[in-house]
Amino acid sequence: YDTDGNIFYDLGYDGLYSDDVSRILSRLEEENQDVWAYAHTYRNRDILILGRRIYEQYSQSRVIGYTLISIDEKIFSKTVTLWKSGAPQLLIMYGKVAIIMKIYKAKDYDELSRKAASIIASQVLMKPDCVLGLATGSTPIGTYKQLIEWYNKGDLDFSSVKSVNLDEYRGLTRDNDQSYYYFMYNNLFKHININMDCTNVPDGTQSDSDKECSRYEDVIKSLGGIDLQLLGLGHNGHIGFNEPDEEFAKTTHCVDLTQSTIEANKRFFASIDEVPKQAYTMGIGTIMKAKKILLVVSGSDKAQILHDVLCGPVTPHVPASVLQLHNDVIVVADEAAMAKF
Repeated sequence: YDTDGNIFYDLGYDGLYSDDVSRILSRLEEENQDVWAYAHTYRNRDILILGRRIYEQYSQSRVIGYTLISIDEKIFSKTVTLWKSGAPQLLIMYGKVAIIMKIYKAKDYDELSRKAASIIASQVLMKPDCVLGLATGSTPIGTYKQLIEWYNKGDLDFSSVKSVNLDEYRGLTRDNDQSYYYFMYNNLFKHININMDCTNVPDGTQSDSDKECSRYEDVIKSLGGIDLQLLGLGHNGHIGFNEPDEEFAKTTHCVDLTQSTIEANKRFFASIDEVPKQAYTMGIGTIMKAKKILLVVSGSDKAQILHDVLCGPVTPHVPASVLQLHNDVIVVADEAAMAKF
């Protein structure tokens, strides 16, 4: 839906793409193939659609769904090779399910930021009172700057938008310059016409974690859920502050940060001792309930983990890998982050 008109429409929304999906599913079923690809040209770009059967866990006989991904031709060959050898994945739902993931390779960080901003802008234009799930960290900053620029030009109106943030450090007050409330206010909110009463960030000063997590879940439910959730990607595959674990966390919870995350965040503090050791974060289940998810990834240091997230097995040891099972994910990554494809 972006302003450039380059993003495929949802399954069933546009006849052209629905035909592509139907053609793949037909081949996967009728020709008894586990992996199949279909190529076509869209706006002078060569697009390949990759389909793979998903079997019931521990079984190679019961097909419970399909994963479909649209990708640029350049990264196709390595992806299909990896998928042919990939482990079976478990889908929560049963029946024939088409899961669409769109992957965009940006030349550099600036192009990534413009592309991501255009996707968010399209959401705001299509639904002025939408609920945006927002993220912090260094990668989204360029996206926010682009949104501010378009707002200043009169192209965007955030007056009816509501927002919910992914996470917040436990123990930091809102006026602490390292709190995520402070980050959002200074990098986006104060520069646009969003109603601050309609912005939501977990309360890091709340000592009763159960109470705060329950409250935040109720806030999201009262808004009718999240229309578009923006995500960054941690070096260990975390999204929000959902760290590698033995299982996927369902709802908003208080998490102990791993040493790798603490190390990654120490550059924002005077010393590593000042880095908070806990945070409130939306759970994987909460994130996966968003109608659309936008994952932005930049830099060569994220190349391996992005590869693991998109091409590896779905596992709580790589939390972001669960995005393979969401029915509307857009990945925007720069060339450095896509180096492993």
